[in-house]
Amino acid sequence: MEIPPLEKARLLRAAALEHTTLKDFMLRNALNAANSVIERAEHIALSERDTEKVLDLLDNPREPNANMVAVLKGRRGN
Repeated sequence: MEIPPLEKARLLRAAALEHTTLKDFMLRNALNAANSVIERAEHIALSERDTEKVLDLLDNPREPNANMVAVLKGRRGN
């Protein structure tokens, strides 16, 4: 990866301040950023109203309609 000199110097300084190598500093911070991106992409935040609706649907599931029954039968190979 090509890094402009001023940015590389800044990264080297940060790595030195944390008593680590540039490679380890960049890898650790890149992994932290990757974990953050993945968490945001996979995390669903519901409002209180939406949470109550989901819980209600779990407690009181609707009867499956004809389309849902057909889909379920198709997936099971019936």
